Amino acid sequence: MAVPDNTPPKGEPAREAPPLHVAIVMDGNGRWAKRRGLPRTLGHRAGVEALKRIVEAAPGMNIRWLTVFGFSTENWSRPAAEVAELMALPKRYFESDLARLEREGVRVRVIGSREGLSRDLVKICGEAETRTAANERFYLNIAFNYGGKADIVAAARRFAEEVAAGRATPADLDETRFAGLLATGESPPPDFIVRPSGEQRLSNFMLWEAAYAELIFQDVLWPDYSAADLKAAIAEFQTRNRRYGTVVPDDALAAG
Repeated sequence: MAVPDNTPPKGEPAREAPPLHVAIVMDGNGRWAKRRGLPRTLGHRAGVEALKRIVEAAPGMNIRWLTVFGFSTENWSRPAAEVAELMALPKRYFESDLARLEREGVRVRVIGSREGLSRDLVKICGEAETRTAANERFYLNIAFNYGGKADIVAAARRFAEEVAAGRATPADLDETRFAGLLATGESPPPDFIVRPSGEQRLSNFMLWEAAYAELIFQDVLWPDYSAADLKAAIAEFQTRNRRYGTVVPDDALAAG
């Protein structure tokens, strides 16, 4: 699949076009549960319901790619009961929503390492990818057992293996080829990354891909996240002037 270039022409502000690829750190499940006197596990289950709402709403906002951060490589250090609940979330999501995703033209990809995941979970993720592989209306990347640093290392290892096998030389490597080796290689770079919950950091999410993404932080916990919050994030994105390291003509005249 050819990946479109969503970079606007020089001097054209990005706010004239809707975002193409939105990435979200699904953060705040535990705090949502704590504020209600509930177990953290119920916060994660409420987070799955928020994901369903956003996946359903995003295509109507002209978003074509959505990448969500579900489980990081660092999350293994959480209490065993919480890790077990997090491991069960993809199954819960796909059992309830996979038929709808397939029917409505959503292509699912689960990005991240399969190492350490149970055989059943790997099978469920593979089934979701297989059943939706021909869909092209909307693309959903679920980052699970994923870390930005680990993904960069894995991409470097893949290229080193190509060199060792004689299929490439070191001189063949450039930014475009390297980006294609990442787990997100079939997607365009994100236009903006949203982190709800009030935290203001990437937490090892899409580190390479975030080079020129706009960062939007919202003070709402993920289980409460709604279509209205996504619309607010888009509205904020459309006020940004994305220069990609250059200057627009008006800025150049002012500098002169």
